[in-house]
Amino acid sequence: MASRKIVWRLLSIAVLAVATGVALLAAGCGDDDERELTIYSGRSPDLIGPLLQRFAEETGINVRVRYGGTAQLATLLVEEGDQSPADIYIAQDAGALGAVQAAGLFADLDDDVLDLVPSAYRSREGQWVGLSGRARVLIYNTEAFDPSELPTSILELTDPKWRGRVAWAPPNGSFQAWVTALRVGEGEEAARAWLEGMKANDAAEFPNNVSIVAAVGRGEVDLGLVNHYYLHRFLAEEGEGFPARNYHTGPGDIGTLVNVAGAGVLKTSERSDEAREFLEFMLGEEAQRYYAETNSEYPLIAGVPSASHLTPIAELQPPDIDLSDLADLEGTLRLLRSAGVLP
Repeated sequence: MASRKIVWRLLSIAVLAVATGVALLAAGCGDDDERELTIYSGRSPDLIGPLLQRFAEETGINVRVRYGGTAQLATLLVEEGDQSPADIYIAQDAGALGAVQAAGLFADLDDDVLDLVPSAYRSREGQWVGLSGRARVLIYNTEAFDPSELPTSILELTDPKWRGRVAWAPPNGSFQAWVTALRVGEGEEAARAWLEGMKANDAAEFPNNVSIVAAVGRGEVDLGLVNHYYLHRFLAEEGEGFPARNYHTGPGDIGTLVNVAGAGVLKTSERSDEAREFLEFMLGEEAQRYYAETNSEYPLIAGVPSASHLTPIAELQPPDIDLSDLADLEGTLRLLRSAGVLP
């Protein structure tokens, strides 16, 4: 097991070394009739690069990857339209996948691919599929709180008792996807009131999840709104003494949303066979175990357990939100700006 992890780490380093804009992951075969896939990835090289390299090696399919922000690449796909070179789009959240689907750019996926994951984690219309699960959590400083002192709902953070003690990341894509879910689950006016209340309560702004976890660990802030797996990177590097832990709010609370990183195949792709192979690989046992064991994300296929240090996904009791309803990123950005949360 240790040697396998070392291989993954070496592959990760190799991918990171070339992942500037567009990376070509060569399969190592020199056939004239080489098979190839072009992937637009809104997931960073450290999270997905080793899997893309492994896919190329195992299938003989050369993979050309364009890395970028999830929203940035979704916008690019819409701008490129039927001239896009992309075969597959990988996004860090269901909202971006839904936006590309709403633009009419995705092809229908085969049922036997869709059926690999539960219906809650794939497109209602069958045009994208989740690859891994990511839960929203409150991360808290263990030297400041006992979990029994924490709120049972994320909506309680506008209470004056939390003034200046909570970190959030409005520019971050995963936070924006969560705000879209807040709009869907609680309504537009409730979402606006919460955002304005957080701003009035002096929520500390950070650029991303990593910086929030680091700040909570330093004691700079007491609480933060993040995806669950970022903490486990810090624990792996700094040990169990790192003074922060994840906290799941109450059953059905919007603060426990489980979103997905996922993928869809572009309608204009002429490499449907290769694209299908890719999705089957990403939803196969090897890739799903990688998500669980290396990334501390939730695997989505049956038979692959989540990491032992995570609350099982079946026990999270997330809100009843259809991920297919999270496509209105533009509406969320307008709300964030009008609430004074984004410039």
